[in-house]
Amino acid sequence: MDHNVDIPVFVKRRKLDDYGYIKLINYIRSVRCSGESLLGTREDSPPWDSDEYMKPVLQDDPLLQIDVEELCEMNGLVADISSAMEVDPECPAGLLHRAQQAEERAVRAEEALARAMEDLHKLKLLAQSLVMSTESGPGPSSAGAVARLQEGEDEAYFSSYGHYGIHEEMLKDRVRTESYRDFMYLNPEIFRDKVVLDVGCGTGILSMFAARSGARKVVGVDQSEIIYQAMDIIRSNNLEDTITLVKGRIEEVDLPVEKVDIIISEWMGYFLLFESMLDSVLYARDLYLAEGGSVYPDRCAVSLVAVGDIQKHRERVAFWDDVYGFKMACMKKAVLPEAAVEVAKPETLISEPAVIRCSLVSFQAIAGYFDIFFDKNCDNKVMFSTGPRCTKTHWKQTVFLLESPIAVQSGENLQGRISVRKNRKDPRALLITISLGDQKQTYSLQ
Repeated sequence: MDHNVDIPVFVKRRKLDDYGYIKLINYIRSVRCSGESLLGTREDSPPWDSDEYMKPVLQDDPLLQIDVEELCEMNGLVADISSAMEVDPECPAGLLHRAQQAEERAVRAEEALARAMEDLHKLKLLAQSLVMSTESGPGPSSAGAVARLQEGEDEAYFSSYGHYGIHEEMLKDRVRTESYRDFMYLNPEIFRDKVVLDVGCGTGILSMFAARSGARKVVGVDQSEIIYQAMDIIRSNNLEDTITLVKGRIEEVDLPVEKVDIIISEWMGYFLLFESMLDSVLYARDLYLAEGGSVYPDRCAVSLVAVGDIQKHRERVAFWDDVYGFKMACMKKAVLPEAAVEVAKPETLISEPAVIRCSLVSFQAIAGYFDIFFDKNCDNKVMFSTGPRCTKTHWKQTVFLLESPIAVQSGENLQGRISVRKNRKDPRALLITISLGDQKQTYSLQ
């Protein structure tokens, strides 16, 4: 409420959804408007109603990690409870009625209460700096949620990479590994006499590709225990004079070099961004990359396609409507929010990126995948795709089930919105919100 601006009340009054809230925050960050000018904006045509404000102004902006709908709901709950406490004590019926209403809403919001109150506290602390800091310069960008994790908080993540099994799976993924190999072997001029940093080196396969491509010095960094096997691997291949391995998180280690010419990393997770390893690569870029240096891969793209798989929908969603004669539809609330990492059958795809290609059909899910490109300064460009029509990779596809099938016709444009954000409780996990027609669902990938 500082300076006459109560963000939850403002958002609720303007009926802003998740996207409207994101645009609002980025607009305020961009133009550094005052509270008075914010309250004076037009409701029918607000200045932040532009897709340019979907791009964050601050990296890992804490205000963009707040669930605005949850926050507004809890703000209303607090107001109801306050109103109930102010009821005339001589009117017990009115007090009881208000208390019952507040209790019902509290039950519905039980799981969200702690998070929402924390968000409200954060919002109050940040409100003044958000809308009333026009005289001061922009503050320092966030160091990144992953960078702020303590070693103990990140232990489970790195422990999962300490076992050989996950590395065996990645190395046997020929689409992945051969693409990196071909990029380096077919473009040796990029690596010749260069200093290379391999972020998350694992078994050291990319470091060895870089050394064989002519790199003068390669530094591999990994926090997981697999790095000790990587050291043996490097020695077994007589590359210890070129490759140096460092155990630790890239955000915490001291490298034996001040700057590097190239950063190479296989940072992609499910749906491209899962695990948030990209944060570590960007941290390394900002700290270690020399002027004119390059990060590879240098380009990527995420795609969504409509999936028409009625059998899968029956097995996972419609199944709960009648379970041996009993209604269990409430179970859908637990099933739908979990994104599934699996192979989408090519024959179930009913769309190209935008236009439906079937005459009349319904679809029950959205499948996401990504493409990776090695382009910059390459005489021989290399790319690979994790799409369902391409050779299977260990990333597979990420499938988002819809609560109800959507009917579409040939030539119909399918429009929707998608937002991807880190999970506040686990910054390596993702929360993905998809709006399609009158359906809106938030999925977790963890």
